[in-house]
Amino acid sequence: MRAISLRILIVIQLIFLANRGITGVLPSTDSHTDDVNVHQWVERHFAKGKIPPFSFVLDGQKSDDFILSWQYAGERKKSGIKNKEEYVFTYSDKKSGLTIKCFVSYFIDFQAVEWVLKIRNLSGKSSPLLEKVQIVDQEFKSRVKGVFSLHKIQGSKGGKDDFMPSEDTLKIGKSVRLSPTEGRSSDNTAFPFFNIKSPDSSGVVVAVGWTGKWYADIFKTSETSLSLKAGMEKMKLRLYSGEEIRTPAICLLFWKSKDPMMGNNQFRRFLLAHKIRSNSMSPIAVSLSPNSPAPCNGFFGCLSDSFALAKIARVKQLEILPEVFWMDAGWYQGGGENWQVTGTWSADKQRFPNSLRPIADAIHQSGSKFLVWFEPERVAGGTKLAKEHENWLLKLPDGKKNIHTGNQDFLLNLGNKEACEWLTNYISGFINEEGIDYYRQDFNIDPMPYWEANDKPDRVGISEIRHIEGLYAFWDTLLVRFPNLIIDNCSSGGRRIDLETMSRSLPLWRSDCDLGDPEGLQNHTYGLNFYLPLHGTGNYSCSDYDFRSGMSSSMVLFWDLFSVDHSIPQMQKCMQDFKQLRPYYYGDYYPLTGSEKLLRDDGWLAYQLNRPEKGDGVILAFRRKNCGEVSLVVKLSEIDQKSDYELISEYPPIRKIKRGVDLVNGFTLISEHKPGSLLIWYQKLD
Repeated sequence: MRAISLRILIVIQLIFLANRGITGVLPSTDSHTDDVNVHQWVERHFAKGKIPPFSFVLDGQKSDDFILSWQYAGERKKSGIKNKEEYVFTYSDKKSGLTIKCFVSYFIDFQAVEWVLKIRNLSGKSSPLLEKVQIVDQEFKSRVKGVFSLHKIQGSKGGKDDFMPSEDTLKIGKSVRLSPTEGRSSDNTAFPFFNIKSPDSSGVVVAVGWTGKWYADIFKTSETSLSLKAGMEKMKLRLYSGEEIRTPAICLLFWKSKDPMMGNNQFRRFLLAHKIRSNSMSPIAVSLSPNSPAPCNGFFGCLSDSFALAKIARVKQLEILPEVFWMDAGWYQGGGENWQVTGTWSADKQRFPNSLRPIADAIHQSGSKFLVWFEPERVAGGTKLAKEHENWLLKLPDGKKNIHTGNQDFLLNLGNKEACEWLTNYISGFINEEGIDYYRQDFNIDPMPYWEANDKPDRVGISEIRHIEGLYAFWDTLLVRFPNLIIDNCSSGGRRIDLETMSRSLPLWRSDCDLGDPEGLQNHTYGLNFYLPLHGTGNYSCSDYDFRSGMSSSMVLFWDLFSVDHSIPQMQKCMQDFKQLRPYYYGDYYPLTGSEKLLRDDGWLAYQLNRPEKGDGVILAFRRKNCGEVSLVVKLSEIDQKSDYELISEYPPIRKIKRGVDLVNGFTLISEHKPGSLLIWYQKLD
C-alpha cells in the first residue's frame, strides 16, 4: 500500500507541474554540479513545496522558516530566443503584503540558469524590516569526497596586478568572502565572475549582475558539499506602500571536466551567445587627442575641431583608417583647463564653434564611427548641473572631497526620476544631433559614501538600489532609441564590469594602469581573458613587443602620427595584424604559463587562443626583459592528438609540421631576444 501511495503522489505531482506549464522530474533536494540538466534543475529548485534557492530575513525571521506558507504560482513565458526558456515564480504573503517575483531564465545550450527578484509591498502601510536578501543561498554537493577549489581574478585598481588570477583551496568551516570596494562592481578587491571546481571533475561558474556593492560567501560545509551565498552587501529597509525594488541578478553555468578552463570557456561563449549584444564589436580605434606637447596627454583640453579634422585626414593619408575615432575627456565647457570639471555637457565654443557635428561628418565620410566620452554621474561644483539642479545631487557630509579627483564632486542621483529622465533625454538629443556612434561613459567616483550618507536608518541600501535601477533604465532607453549604439563602459578603467553591464556595454578601457608598461598590459589580457572575450586597452607603440603586449579584442591607438617614431609600413602592418588576430579572442582561451611570475620581469608569459570549430589557433608568448631563460615548454589544449598541425611564425621565421600529440605533451618555444615576443599560428591539416 505504501509503494502504491508513493506512485500516486508522484503522478499527482507531475500532473500539477504540467498544469503549471512545467514538465519533468520530481523535485529533488540534491544539487550536484556534474551531469546537471538545467531544465530539471529549475524544476527542482523552484517547484511548489520547495524552498527556493534564494533567501531573505523579514522582521528578524529567515525566509526558509516561512516561505512555504506563502502563496505560490509559476508561469512559463514565451522567450522568443532560441535555447532560452523563461519563467516567473511568484511568492506572496497576505500578512505583510509582500510579493516576490522571481524571473528565471535558463539556457539549454550552455546548462546555465539566471534569475533576479523584484520585491513589492502591496499593503497599505510600510513593510516589516527586510534585510539579508541573498539572491542565491544554495548548497552544492559532490558525489565524491575531496578538494573544492575557487578560481577567481581580482578587480581593477589601476595597477600592474589588475585582474590577477588566483586559486583558493576551500577548507571546512572557513568562508571565502568576495566583495568590491566602495560601490563599483569590479573595483579593486573582487571581480563578479568566478569558478568553483568540485572534487568530482565538475563545477559551476558564478556571475553576479549588480553594478554596486555585491558580495559572495563561498563556504565548504563538508567533504562533499559547499555553500554559496551572494547578494547586495548592505540592505536593511522597509518598503513603503506600493513600493517595488529589484535585487542583484545571479547566473550559474554548470560544467563537467577535469580542467576548470572548460567552464571558463563555456562561460565566455555563453556571454557571446546570450548576453553581449550582437552588434557589440570590439573595435580598433584611433584617439583624436594630441599627444604632445604637455599638457596635451590625451585628456586635457588641447583638442580642437581643426586638429581633429587634420588627424582624420592624416590617418586616411597613411592608410591606417580605424573602425572608430575616439574623442576622450575635455571637449566640453570647462574641460579646457581641467578635464575633471564635469557637469556642463556642451562643447567648448572656442575650440568647437560648430560643436562636434563637423567632426562626426568627416569621420562618417571616411567610413569610420565616432566615439565620445561622457561622465554624467559625477558633477563638479560650479558647473551648469550643480548650479541649476542642486536637488538632483547627492553630497558627501562635512564637505568631503572625491579622493579620485581631489574636488568637491557630487553624485547625480539617478534614483531621482526627474534627474534620470532629464539625463536620458539630454544624452539622447546629443547623440542624435552630434552623430555619435559609440557612447563612452566613465565613472571616476566612489558612490558608496554618497549612498550611505543619504539613507535613513530604516532605509539602508535604498539609495544604491534606486541609483542602479536608474542606470539600467538610462542605458536601456538609449539602446532602444539607438539600436546600433555601442556603450563603452569605463569606470576609472574597468571598475564597473558585471553581468548586467556586460549585457549592455563593453569595457573598451579596462585599466588606468600606466600604458607605458607592456608587462602590465600582458597581465591584464592574461587575467581578464579567463572570463571576458571582449575588452580593450590603449597602445602607444607599434613595436612587436609593445603592440602584442596590449593585444586583446579591442585597442585604442595613441600613436603620434606627426612624428618619426614609427614608419608608415610598420603602422599599417600593426593594423593588419590586429584585424587578423582579433577573431581568435572570440574563441577559447588557455593560459600556458602560471600566474606566480606575473608581477615580475624575469619570466615568460604565454597563452593560447583556440577555435575548435576551425581547427586553428594562435600562441602569444613573451620573454620579459630580465628573463634568463631562452626557451619555454608549453602544452596546448583542444588539440587532436591523431592529426598533424602546421605552425607558422613570421619572426623568427617558422614553418613546420608537428604532430598533435607533440603539441599536447609539450614543445619548446625559443626567443633569442629579451624583451621578445612570439606570435605563432597553427592550423589542423586534413
